[in-house]
Amino acid sequence: MTKVKNYLSLIKFSHTIFAMPFAMIGFFLGVLQTDFIVRDNSRTPLPGLHTSGNLIYISSGQLLIKLFLVLVCMITARSAAMAFNRYLDRSFDARNPRTAIREIPAGIIKANHALLFTVLSCVLFMVSCFLINTLCFFLAPVALFVVLGYSYTKRFTPLCHIVLGLGLSLAPIGAYLAVTGQFDWLPVLFSFTVLFWVSGFDIIYALQDEEFDKSQNLYSIPVALGKKSALRISEVMHALSALLVIAAGVYGGFGIWYWIGVSVFAGMLIYQHSIVKPDDLRKVNVAFMTANGIASVVFAIFVIGDIFLR
Repeated sequence: MTKVKNYLSLIKFSHTIFAMPFAMIGFFLGVLQTDFIVRDNSRTPLPGLHTSGNLIYISSGQLLIKLFLVLVCMITARSAAMAFNRYLDRSFDARNPRTAIREIPAGIIKANHALLFTVLSCVLFMVSCFLINTLCFFLAPVALFVVLGYSYTKRFTPLCHIVLGLGLSLAPIGAYLAVTGQFDWLPVLFSFTVLFWVSGFDIIYALQDEEFDKSQNLYSIPVALGKKSALRISEVMHALSALLVIAAGVYGGFGIWYWIGVSVFAGMLIYQHSIVKPDDLRKVNVAFMTANGIASVVFAIFVIGDIFLR
């Protein structure tokens, strides 16, 4: 049990709270786009928002299997990304007082074991994508390239935050593809929402390591522009995220519950910027974990509720 806890800590399993709710939004949007779901050999029409009009038939049992596989994909892809990041950054983590207590530099988990964990997670991810559908399987290497490649970006570009956002933004469109096997603009809008949202709060998180990153010749927006300008960039990204979630609501024709969720999401974006200042980073972790965790979970609950309560 202790070993399991160590690996859950290594991959920061609690941070799954950021992308997982958006994956569930993508999944249930996919359910919505299936014009019929076969239940007990009868076709029952589902009310739709913005539907493509394509007929997709799926049994309730198949739907549950797809949901399980989507969850496995989310967990394994993120686990691979985090474990690889910890493996690749182990020497930097050992020199940074803030991160020296992490599992690899602290000697709790061996570096080669973390790398093996990464490989196994990638294999499970690929197998799960294969079991979902052909399109997801063919796109799986692209997803792994993005989420694993992020770990290198801090070595050569301050745009590393955007690459992280891109990796997590694959959650809603990936889950949607798992159900429908086809692209649509609505889940893409949610993916862009995640892209700017995650990029924005990762910039806030990176404020803590500005001086250390400079000393190690590592790149980030705070290193390139300083704390004050970095926070302005983060605000712009979060404003774009809020505009995109509004655009998704208008395009999808959502109801009142969706807009309540939008209010909570936007409120949490505003809140985190109100408590983090260039000269006061004491509440960075509150902004990073609490505000964004509430934003994603509550928003997802209201969006999914709006889908099925109409």
